[in-house]
Amino acid sequence: MAWRGVHISQAAKIGLKQSQLLVAMNDNEVTIPIEDISFLVLDTPQCTLTGAVITALADANVVIIQSDDKHHPTMMGLPFHGHHKQAEIAHLQIGVTEPFKKRAWQAIIQAKINNQAAHLKSIGRDAGALPAMIGRVKSGDTQNHEAQAARIYWGKLFDNYRRADDSDLRNAMLNYGYAIVRALLARTITASGLIPAFGLFHNSISNAFNLADDLIEPFRPSVDALVFRLMKDCDDENELTLAHRRALVGIMNEPVRLGAEVMTLQAATEQCAQSLVSAMRQKNYEILKLPIFENYPQAAAAA
Repeated sequence: MAWRGVHISQAAKIGLKQSQLLVAMNDNEVTIPIEDISFLVLDTPQCTLTGAVITALADANVVIIQSDDKHHPTMMGLPFHGHHKQAEIAHLQIGVTEPFKKRAWQAIIQAKINNQAAHLKSIGRDAGALPAMIGRVKSGDTQNHEAQAARIYWGKLFDNYRRADDSDLRNAMLNYGYAIVRALLARTITASGLIPAFGLFHNSISNAFNLADDLIEPFRPSVDALVFRLMKDCDDENELTLAHRRALVGIMNEPVRLGAEVMTLQAATEQCAQSLVSAMRQKNYEILKLPIFENYPQAAAAA
């Protein structure tokens, strides 16, 4: 299983050497086994790579993420084929019924709110009405409890905070972390044979990653927890630094619980997507495996 995220922040030439990724920066060269790589973040416009490199990364199901000059992820490259039964699973996905989608979305939102409440409790904050709200989420979340929970959650998590404020370092961190998790999900969705453009709830005709935007929801509190910890050491900083970005790439190794097992967030994204295929096959949304926020030692120490 691929377990490493590669983050490149300096001018570099990227090539191949004996079937490994070769990264040349200044007078230094580093080789990395491609099979170990989950995603490659090009956090500078001064990177060059050949078509042979792109093909090798695609064959290994490696996601390529390109950032803009403000270090915001702006592009994601995925392999076109990721599963030996691509067509079969695509037809299965296309044939999913609306009731299944609505029930799956209900489960996703319930898991998200549960994880938001668990995160607040892990840092000593009152979860308020969130636990009681979980049971009130209906099929398809027709009453939009997701948004109601968000207003409560953000108000308790951060002081003087607006999610829409692009100048707030907390939002810059959150958006960067979410982008990494979205890329992990897009990668494993395609590896599972699913089409990322076909969502359960999200259905924008201009969004190639609707399904990733569905499945990311219960994973978001893990990003929030990492950002909460990072903000404790930021003092008067107001810009997203290289140290911040590298720490946020580490979200892939944060622990979450899936059923009775604790695993890395990346491993959980893989099992989540695979379980969705099983749920579609068996026409049973309850088979879908969703992450449970884990009150891990780092979070407790930071609080």
